[in-house]
Amino acid sequence: MAPRKIIIDTDPGCDDILSLLLALSADPEELEILLISVCFGNVDVECCLRNVVALFHVLDLERKWRIDNGRPAGFGALGACCPVVAVGATEPLEGTVLEYDYFHGMDGLQGVHETAPHLSPKEMWSHLFTSTEHGEAIPELPPNFTPSSQPAHKEILSILRAHPADTITIVATGPLSNLALAAAEDPETFLKAKEVVVMGGTLEIEGNVTPAAEFNQYACPVSAARIYALTSPRPSSTMPKCIDLPAYPEVLSRKLNLTMLPLDITTFHLLSFDAFHAATKDCVLEGSPLAEWVGTFLGATFKHMQTLFAETRPQDVHLSLHDPMTIWYVLTREMQPDGWVIREDVDVRVETQGHWTRGMSVVDRRRWKAEEDLSLPVRKHDRGVWLHKGHGNRVRVAMDSRWKGEILGEEMMRRIFG
Repeated sequence: MAPRKIIIDTDPGCDDILSLLLALSADPEELEILLISVCFGNVDVECCLRNVVALFHVLDLERKWRIDNGRPAGFGALGACCPVVAVGATEPLEGTVLEYDYFHGMDGLQGVHETAPHLSPKEMWSHLFTSTEHGEAIPELPPNFTPSSQPAHKEILSILRAHPADTITIVATGPLSNLALAAAEDPETFLKAKEVVVMGGTLEIEGNVTPAAEFNQYACPVSAARIYALTSPRPSSTMPKCIDLPAYPEVLSRKLNLTMLPLDITTFHLLSFDAFHAATKDCVLEGSPLAEWVGTFLGATFKHMQTLFAETRPQDVHLSLHDPMTIWYVLTREMQPDGWVIREDVDVRVETQGHWTRGMSVVDRRRWKAEEDLSLPVRKHDRGVWLHKGHGNRVRVAMDSRWKGEILGEEMMRRIFG
């Protein structure tokens, strides 16, 4: 079977870095990572880019260290390709910027660039992410990724245009601003994606940034609402107005296949301190650059969570694997129904205007809905056209998996640190 071709749209953060490590540690027969597009989110976009570049730098050091010590280099998906890295949205489509630095630290990785400066690259290659003037010397390229001077949303569209329909999966672990910009510019090309896998939202449990909202949807609710609207037979029935972006055409050639991994599932897939420590302690002692780097920011994260949750020891807290779950879903989605519990065609809409409910995932829970004949004309008493088969969104929602608890965390550590 050919490897799954993917684009990863991300805003690194600690768990975003874990998701990238999980993807890059895959076998080349499993994944081909074409693009990593960077968006604002957990921290500003410059910090997010720095974290991605630092990741590639550390992985270059790690693979050399492993070879020098007679070990397999690992990270087959990285070794088999040289992913493009592109910089995207710096702010939400509408509204003010909200960052999650109180949890991830001001740089997104708990200050790792200051606490472990020997593992941060001296050359950030930032000049390679801007257009080179005619006649200007082209600087030396980084060893294991290809920087793009195109905005991320244009790079997304370029890759989709260059491949047949239904061959590219887009994995989004941050705000959906880059995806919304791509879809607004060329919706038909965007709809060539085989699937869009989103970490975002919450349906039945509380939010993690407000009582009603998960961070990614809260950070740019208009972009989430516009992307979800592409799952509708009639996108205009659920799409919010946006000052700066045009409406989609009334008729599109197909609907977007979107799978949502909300907090309802990601919260309960965990990495324990003990599993993390067991996987990395020997590697740290033996000089692994990756184990030292990840240990620096994850160790600080466990200590920070200890204070947040008033636990007595870092060992008593668990890190929810929100973003790594998207990569794990892509790696294992063929294992349904044994691996995953999926709800099909859920009409999930994103609140964009509410003062207290910005970013909330709204689902119709009215009990009598199941008794309605959806082939009937729109009900006059219904507000928002929720009860008609020609309207509303059609989102696939992952609700459970067989890797719940600490199973995924242990498997992830095994793949990354071997």
